[in-house]
Amino acid sequence: MVTSPEFKRVWMITGASRGIGARIAEAALAQGDAVVATSRSAASVEERLGSHAAVLALALDVTDEAQAVAAARAALARFGRIDVLVNNAGYGLLGAVEEATGDEVRRLYETNVFGLLNVTRAVLPSMRARRQGHVINISSLGGYQSAPGFGVYCSTKFAVEGLTEALHGELAPLGIHATVVEPGYFRTDFLDSSSLAVSPRVLADYEASAGKVRFAANAISHNQPGDPERLAQALLALVAAPVPPLRLPLGTDTLRTLRAKHAFVDKETVEWEALAASTDFPT
Repeated sequence: MVTSPEFKRVWMITGASRGIGARIAEAALAQGDAVVATSRSAASVEERLGSHAAVLALALDVTDEAQAVAAARAALARFGRIDVLVNNAGYGLLGAVEEATGDEVRRLYETNVFGLLNVTRAVLPSMRARRQGHVINISSLGGYQSAPGFGVYCSTKFAVEGLTEALHGELAPLGIHATVVEPGYFRTDFLDSSSLAVSPRVLADYEASAGKVRFAANAISHNQPGDPERLAQALLALVAAPVPPLRLPLGTDTLRTLRAKHAFVDKETVEWEALAASTDFPT
């Protein structure tokens, strides 16, 4: 077990063999930190990150709670602590809400929500024991504003947002931070078949809404405005902050989405304020 202060931080990152997970791992390693990098295939992690003292590559299917517990134990056995947990593993589902089958929805939630919970529950006991740590949950701009064609996927990220808000309040008194990161469209493989499932059922009635998104996704893929290398650097700045935020939106598209939603909610609240206030008991 490596317990010396050789590494300033020890990260545990799920979904670390490619995409933003791999970029975050590489950035952490470049600044001298240690990384417990997990993926369904440990070999794919080693191929991307190499094999050396600062890397522990582990096979982890986040939907398997026993594997999550074993991964946390292996991380602690190797490095003695986990300073930062990045729950990054997940995938998307493209299609109208009605087009998605029950099995498609359940599989998505098993990874994006229940998998995140499995890993978080496995890691938190060691953080609580040290009264120190940072849990970072990767959400999306779709975790703040849902949209046609991505409704089911966005609903999983809404769940991640809600869980992180609760964790933030529960863990702050223990000296542990919790942040939900909301990336916009970043130039990764997220819109490829490797990270995005597409509902095979197509209903003509949704051609003008979710149907348009099916075609738009192909055009956007690998033309996204966000730079994943800069995202990784932003994560380094996040964990170095003495008072990290509850939410960290990343990308100008996310900033525009947040502001547009705030304006919409404010406008609609004013329009319906009288009816909303009328439901209290009379005073």
